[in-house]
Amino acid sequence: VQLQASGGGLVQAGGSLRLSCAAAGQTFSIYDMGWFRQAPGKEREFVASISGTGSSTYYVDSVKGRFIISRHNAKNTAYLQMNSLLPEDTAVYYCAADPLRDYVRRGRATYWGKGTQVTVSS
Repeated sequence: VQLQASGGGLVQAGGSLRLSCAAAGQTFSIYDMGWFRQAPGKEREFVASISGTGSSTYYVDSVKGRFIISRHNAKNTAYLQMNSLLPEDTAVYYCAADPLRDYVRRGRATYWGKGTQVTVSS
């Protein structure tokens, strides 16, 4: 499956952005989807994931209550709604997918999209 992330940009602290990850290829609903981020000089970090049906979601503690992951299987798209953004959320955000349960959440996703830059100014 091919993934294309979009929706990044520059926003002030406290603002919101919605990232989208469009998938092309096989049946979208069989894939767990997720978002990771990498800030300059730091390792890539898991942000959120969602199961194929959307029934299970997971978040890193630092974004709980601020970010929401969702998916629209008919549109082959996953989303990351980011609210109350902080300067420390600044990073390149990547979407990822894997047909095996929990592989995305464990950082073992097979498919990765190119990143989209999110910059939060203070």
